[in-house]
Amino acid sequence: MIPDEIVERVRQSADIVEIVSEFVPLKRSGATWRGPCPFHQGKNANFSVSPTHGSYHCFVCHESGDVFTFVRKRLGMDWPSAVKFVGEKVGIEVIDAPRRQQAPDPNAPNYEALSAAAEWFQRQLLDHDVGNAAREYLTSRDLDPHAWQKFGLGFAPADAQALRRYLHSLGYDDARLLEAGLLVLREGETEPRLRFRGRVMFPILDELGRTVGFGGRAMGDAQPKYLNSPESPVFQKRRTLYGLHTAKQAMRRESRAIVVEGYLDAIRLALAGIEEVVAPLGTALTEEQAQLLVRYATNVFLLYDSDEAGQKATFRSGMELLRAKASVQVVSLPDGEDPDTFVRSQGRQAMEQQLSNAIDLFDRQVQLLERRGWFADLRHRRNAIDKLLPTIRAAREPLTREMYLARLSEATHVDKTTLAAEAEALPEPGMRRGTTRTSGTSAGYDMGQGPPDFDGPPPDQLDGGDYAEPAPLPPPASEQRRPWTPGRKKGYKQGPEWQATNVPPRPRRDEPLERALVRAMLVDRGIAERVAERHPPDAFREPRYRELFDTLLHAPLNDDLEQIAERLSPETMKVLRELTDAGAYEAGAADIGLTLGKLDARQLETRVDEIREAMRTATREEQDALMRERLELEAEIRRLVPIRSPRGRPKG
Repeated sequence: MIPDEIVERVRQSADIVEIVSEFVPLKRSGATWRGPCPFHQGKNANFSVSPTHGSYHCFVCHESGDVFTFVRKRLGMDWPSAVKFVGEKVGIEVIDAPRRQQAPDPNAPNYEALSAAAEWFQRQLLDHDVGNAAREYLTSRDLDPHAWQKFGLGFAPADAQALRRYLHSLGYDDARLLEAGLLVLREGETEPRLRFRGRVMFPILDELGRTVGFGGRAMGDAQPKYLNSPESPVFQKRRTLYGLHTAKQAMRRESRAIVVEGYLDAIRLALAGIEEVVAPLGTALTEEQAQLLVRYATNVFLLYDSDEAGQKATFRSGMELLRAKASVQVVSLPDGEDPDTFVRSQGRQAMEQQLSNAIDLFDRQVQLLERRGWFADLRHRRNAIDKLLPTIRAAREPLTREMYLARLSEATHVDKTTLAAEAEALPEPGMRRGTTRTSGTSAGYDMGQGPPDFDGPPPDQLDGGDYAEPAPLPPPASEQRRPWTPGRKKGYKQGPEWQATNVPPRPRRDEPLERALVRAMLVDRGIAERVAERHPPDAFREPRYRELFDTLLHAPLNDDLEQIAERLSPETMKVLRELTDAGAYEAGAADIGLTLGKLDARQLETRVDEIREAMRTATREEQDALMRERLELEAEIRRLVPIRSPRGRPKG
């Protein structure tokens, strides 16, 4: 028996046109493909295949069905064989387990509780009194009741117990609501509280259309402006794309995917008729999100905000997509515009024009460097090459890599063969990611410097750690950004995204992981966001470091250290003083890549401990499965932190 989840994955991943065309000569006809029917041996193009609906139909013999039906009838296969056949085509392993009584999905109660909460939030939005402020906010963003209903928008009132009472009445206890992420239990508290209060609610659905979490948008000046559901058994932010459940068919139909930053951007484009749009639940795409996206479309348009943060997210996302063998186009909106405001003021036609003017990711990077004169002389040109090579290395599709090498050769007047050898070069002995390959003036500058809207990939985003990443040439001294220092209330700009020196900073072996990361965040506010993409504040075990991390993550970027301190508890303020004294502050950021690896390992070790405990009461068959999982986890731990035993526990 093949699990329904596997069948659905194969169905969603299969290109019915590609599979049918192996047996039937098809020609495109509008949104469908036509050819002679293979079932009644027709001669005319009466056989229609729809990639949008994943189905076929003959208008003469009336044979119809999906991709599995076609394979079964055309090749005479039974159901399991047909699913396996299609699975092989799309690279998904299909295992036909012996039929037995199907166990209930352990996550079904979570899906049901979240769905019930979504319906309750929608009713609160429509309530004459309770949802008045939320309706006014949505109306101010040009979202009418039709949009509310289409996207399931709702409102979480300030009443701290209303939703809890309602879900209790349906039979969901606090333990279930905590697991689903609807309640939160703070450190030192005994009574759970609702996670979302006084926020406009955006339901987050998975690929199959099941409610797995929420995004809550604060009204007014409340912080954080956006609050997502925590990680849970049904919601993993790094594997989820907002809007994918409705966008996936449009992606196949239009042969493109559009990635925007936020919920409102995605909603605005969809309302305008551009439906093939999704949003990551963070600033930049993760590896898992990129892999998920290219299952439906390999031609991806990055439509991020025009500000500096949007530019940085564009290039980080582009690198992940290149690793997933996507073709990546960058759309540049006018200064001060985002997709929501642009479509509202200019309409769909203007947005389509912007999409048609998109340029390749690598071309955009070259363009930005050319504008700043990085190809003007040999010294600048060498460093421009160093800055562009990571993009070439990220391009896994051979033809794309060849075109990038040719473009770089054209821009720098360096032989393509030489550039290809440099792109393939392994790091010199003793070098690590984030150190410079060249000596002299380029040493000691961070990865984020250079053109203000071009941010090279930080070391922890590079591919596999198999090469050293050189530091770029700094911009003129007048444009270099000063690091964040205590007491500066005016003129603050975000500090360097990454520090790179000739001599790698020596990690303090006695420093707990969480303390090391928070110390780095104080030097560079951008690190807080990068850490949060893999480990949210709730993952920190030490309450004071967790509080400081959460405060740094959600505080406005122009806040100085005194303003940060005002939001902290007395105990956490003591930690802040320790970290910002002369010695600790000047120590600089720790080796973030290694530290994050240790934090990943710590999370895996928790699961290893759970497996050890479970094996005591498991059956022999269960013990075999648990042992396999444990060995895989321990191998991954050794990969993440090779300098220590897999059973050694990182501090923090």
